[in-house]
Amino acid sequence: MDLFSPANKPEIRIQELTGERIRFILTNTDLSMANALRRIMISEVATIAIDMVQFDLNTSVLADEFIAHRLGLIPLDSTEADKIKYPRDCNCSGACKECSVELNLHVKCTEEDTTKDVTSKDLVSHDPRFTPITEGPKDAGILIAKLRKGQEIKVKCIAKKGVAKEHAKWSPCAAVAFEYDPFNKLRHTHYWIEEDEKKEWPQSKNANDDFPPLDDEIFDFTAKPNRFYFEIETIGSMKPEDIVMNAFKKLLELISSIQMGLHSNDVPINGREPTRDVF
Repeated sequence: MDLFSPANKPEIRIQELTGERIRFILTNTDLSMANALRRIMISEVATIAIDMVQFDLNTSVLADEFIAHRLGLIPLDSTEADKIKYPRDCNCSGACKECSVELNLHVKCTEEDTTKDVTSKDLVSHDPRFTPITEGPKDAGILIAKLRKGQEIKVKCIAKKGVAKEHAKWSPCAAVAFEYDPFNKLRHTHYWIEEDEKKEWPQSKNANDDFPPLDDEIFDFTAKPNRFYFEIETIGSMKPEDIVMNAFKKLLELISSIQMGLHSNDVPINGREPTRDVF
């Protein structure tokens, strides 16, 4: 059994690609695979995020926990996240260069009648591969806190590799969505329309890339969707095309592990010895 044999191999056509967004059409697959890809992009693509924060000094009005939470949600460049280990795979006792990245933040407000913004631009990474994403309004960086005269923040941060299944801060995506059948040829909206179907279920922009139904087309009640319109928006830690590629790699890895488990003589199935020649 080959899920990605020539007869079942998914195909992608990119509709739009920018630095933060990608739109593409996934064809020659089914709804379960499309949804698996969506879920993997959200929760299984590894990134780098701040996981531990040591406060040396904090005289701002914000509690340590509040600042630590904000620091954890600042996206870090994770283009080379595959170059470092997961903490669980490292032999160190806590943190080392093989599995973590150190960042420092030290800001003090010294001017009268002035509010000083503490932003992601003030975070200094010890590894140039994993730097904070500083994009924000007017390129001012991502706001962490505000200080008045005499207030000071000094912290040491340890960033680690992880996935969003563990915590949402490791998700590379701001949003992942897909739709199918923009012309409603499968009639999946016929069962809950209230008054005007066209007004309540307007066609999306993806209808421009789909095939409209013929006037005399016969409804096939056994038909299933095989064309899916994806749209992914990133938080800036990875390029959108890299997220898609890494998600496909992870999907193949998960499927391969299932196939290996089913073929293995050492893995019991339902508490019994596995049956030979499963496929």
